[in-house]
Amino acid sequence: MYQFSDEILSFYRQTQESERLTNDVRGQIEFARTQEIITRYLPDPPAVVLDIGGGSGPYACWLAKAGYAVHLVDPVDLHIKQAQVASDQQSEHPIASISLGDARELRFSSMSADAVLLLGPLYHLVDKSERLVALREAYRVLREGGVIVAAGISRFASLLDFFCKDRLGNSVSRDIVQNDLQTGYHRNPTENLEFFTDAYLHRPDELSSEVIEAGFQHQTTLAVQGPTWLFGSVENYWADPGQRAAVLDLIRKVEAEPSILGMSSHILAIGTK
Repeated sequence: MYQFSDEILSFYRQTQESERLTNDVRGQIEFARTQEIITRYLPDPPAVVLDIGGGSGPYACWLAKAGYAVHLVDPVDLHIKQAQVASDQQSEHPIASISLGDARELRFSSMSADAVLLLGPLYHLVDKSERLVALREAYRVLREGGVIVAAGISRFASLLDFFCKDRLGNSVSRDIVQNDLQTGYHRNPTENLEFFTDAYLHRPDELSSEVIEAGFQHQTTLAVQGPTWLFGSVENYWADPGQRAAVLDLIRKVEAEPSILGMSSHILAIGTK
């Protein structure tokens, strides 16, 4: 039986992850782009999708409405309750199942799913060996030809956020960024939730390599937000439907560009079994 980090559990019990993708433009761009990329690679409904680390259920609810049979698993009790409420609110298209669990030990039969989403687990498993366990569990439960969509946080996200939020005068923030760049291990030594929680920050090629090492055929690794999250001007663009479409089109044009892939705070690796 795997144990999940107390620090990470405490963080998510104190924050409203259920609101993160809708409250501000950064979250909205992340949500829209992740949906777009998932849509490209998932088989048609009513395929079976496992949303592992699915949080409060934003992606599971969206996919269930689209006709998929979605099973959500998350290690945080608060998220499970929130996902159940969200599912109940769309009673004609509920999430197929919602359960407390861990990406490293899935309670699903081998070759029982058409797609697996790992949109959170990999960056909260700070040891590579544990990330590979989670990826291999995803491989086990997938049918032949099944798809994995695995998210990582860029190694350079905290550095870029540091300058974006003008934190040069904050010595704690500087120390966190220095450690992130040197080791990839993000730690928050404070009680300030704005500094996030325990996480591993991937270089884009490193995330791709781990997917391959777990046995998958790597299809691509894509930027979710690209560099847009760094600029306040995007808020005004995003408020206008026409300009919003232009923002998304421009991100799409550079989503696979290796030279700027690490500028995106989130990246997605796509693999097939």
